[in-house]
Formats: sequence, structure tokens, C-alpha cells
Amino acid sequence: MIPKPAQYLLRLDDLCPTLPPARWERFRKVIEEYGIRPILAVIPDNRDPQLNGSPYDPRFWDQMRAMEAAGAAIAVHGYQHRCHALGESLMRLDPRSEFAGVDPDTQRGWIRTGLEIIRGKGLDPKLWIAPRHGFDRNTLGALQAEGVEYISDGFARVPHRRHGVIWIPQQLWSPVAKSKGLWTICIHPHTATDLDVERLRWFLQGHCTQFTSFDRVLKEFAGEGLGPGERMYERLALWRVRRQRRQGRR
Repeated sequence: MIPKPAQYLLRLDDLCPTLPPARWERFRKVIEEYGIRPILAVIPDNRDPQLNGSPYDPRFWDQMRAMEAAGAAIAVHGYQHRCHALGESLMRLDPRSEFAGVDPDTQRGWIRTGLEIIRGKGLDPKLWIAPRHGFDRNTLGALQAEGVEYISDGFARVPHRRHGVIWIPQQLWSPVAKSKGLWTICIHPHTATDLDVERLRWFLQGHCTQFTSFDRVLKEFAGEGLGPGERMYERLALWRVRRQRRQGRR
């Protein structure tokens, strides 16, 4: 059943120790002010030069542990965020990928190592998120082999089970009011502007009671696959996002 009124999850991507502290602090303050329990997508071993905008912040891992203790869900965001592979992803949103098309054993090794890094920092990762929505069925098989049951991706309006894992949908990149369904708003603190922060704050002023958490979503999830109507909705939504990206819009 599709939740009504709508529920929202906040997801913050590309988190790593070289995230400029001031960019992170803008969102930390908003999260604390409104009591939001977000999904924090943490890169285990960042090697992406575009995400090395600041010296290594020795406080980063302490901050992630504090956020988790306050109710945030930690997600493993790929491995090194180096998106050079050109395999076809299940989502087909970006030709470049870190995982799609890579040898299955290599994928499993990256996933295992990423989990070990995050756990070694004293965190308990609950789900996995692919950089650039790039993953294939071998990725999902590797996740299952490593005991990971949940991913954040897809354009349905409800969590669902598919290809052996549970998908928590992620459909928005800025706050948009919806009438029903579960909607994950994904924001990248590295590139977000001050206006993006204010848009989130404005949205929370009117909708903060509709924000949920990863743990609560799991408690309410019925464990079902998608019905025919919702599968059709997801296909159309994915087609619209692909068209927008071809036209240069998110």
C-alpha cells in the first residue's frame, strides 16, 4: 500500500573526510534543528579527485558516529567513487559507473572491503548506495553474499523486494511536495548551494512531521514486490528522469 500522506527520507551523498567542513555544517545544523534522521552515504575509501576539495578532516568519523547515535542510518556509498566502468547499469542513468560491468569477484571484494572500512570506524552500515546509480545484477548478488539486504535506489513510491534485495526508492534531488508515497530527497553537500540549504529548511518548516527514518521504514515494510500498477509508474518515472538528463536537467 502506498503511504498517504507522503513520507520523506533525507539522504546526504558523497560524504568523506575531504568534504569541506563548512559545507557539511550547513546541513548538520538543519538536521539537528528539525530532528531529522537522515541516510548518510559515506564513501569508504574516497579516491575521486572531484571530492578532494578540502584537507582531511580528522573530526569526520567522530561526526558520523555522533550522527548515527542520534538516529541517522549509515550507508556504504560504493567503494572509492572512481566511476570509470562502462557496463550497463540496471538503472541506465549514467554511462559511467564504479560497479556496473565489473567482474563479479572484484565487485564482491570492493563491497567486502568497503564494509570492513566503515565498520572499522565504529559505524554500523545498514544499506548500500551505488555512485551514479551504477550497479548490475552481479552487484546485487555480491551484496547478498556479504549480508547486505538493502539499497537506496529506484523510482517506485514504495519500498519493495526485487532481485533478492529490498529497494528503498530514491526519486528526488530537491524537496518537492507529494500527496502520497515514500520519497527520498538526495542532496550532495559538496556541490549544494546556500539556496539549496534554504530550500530544504523552507520545506521542513511545512513538512518536518512527514519525515521518517530508515529504521521506521523497515518496521513498516510489508516485504512485498511491486504490483503491476506500481511497476508501470516506476518505468514511466525512470523514463522521465532519463529524458531530463539528456536535456541537461536533473
